Amino acid sequence: MSPFESLLVRAPLFFLVAARIFGMMLSTPMLSIQSVPRIAKVALAGSVAVLVLPQAYPAGWDVEPFSLHFALLVVGEGLLGIITGFFVSVLFATFSSAGQFFSYQMGFGASEVYDALAQIENPLLGQYLNLIAMLVFLQIDGFQTLFLGGILRSFQTLNCFSLMDNQGVFLTFFLSGLTSLFSNAMIIALPIVGTLFLIHVSMGLLSKAAPQMNLLSEGFPITILVTFFLLMVSLPLMINLFVQIMGQGFLSLEDLLARAGLPL
Repeated sequence: MSPFESLLVRAPLFFLVAARIFGMMLSTPMLSIQSVPRIAKVALAGSVAVLVLPQAYPAGWDVEPFSLHFALLVVGEGLLGIITGFFVSVLFATFSSAGQFFSYQMGFGASEVYDALAQIENPLLGQYLNLIAMLVFLQIDGFQTLFLGGILRSFQTLNCFSLMDNQGVFLTFFLSGLTSLFSNAMIIALPIVGTLFLIHVSMGLLSKAAPQMNLLSEGFPITILVTFFLLMVSLPLMINLFVQIMGQGFLSLEDLLARAGLPL
């Protein structure tokens, strides 16, 4: 039997694998943006599904297509893919939120424009940190880790029945992910936010001591220059922190697979 005929025989299982991969691509940054053609997404999901199928469903597995049971399996596989993509979205939302924290403090609160990468209205500094994070993600081979550790390993340990049997584990994963999002974003933005807070306090004291000084028109250039200077100085440290946060995120995903799935 040729590989093509073997794929046709296992078409229902192939569709289940492709559903999970396509769900991940719909919720993963850089892959879910509108500039990526849909035909390219479908082709990539199908190609990865062909490679993963022997590991996901070994020979001997079979499901009955065109049934309600099969439809529920497809929905469950799609949800598992969305959960995997959600984990990556939380990582990038951390860096975007960090930029939003001090954008308002430095006077760039009205600079929100549409971010094609994050697909939301985002201040300029949030877009900048989001772009830096995506470059770092590519530099540390994030997509290779995601497809090997997030897709292949998830098929080896998880199925849609695990999603129903371990709802508490997935809920805890969501809550801890959101908690880590805000805590890590605050850690990234804290040096700049703290410095800008001291500048605003100093400007308030000066305005009380010398009301004739027009600090309102001079305060914005000062905060903007100080913020850009702090970004220039702290960017190497931020990149190291970005790598550490992404590494912790991948470890959290592996821990989820270990607790909610079968033994590795």
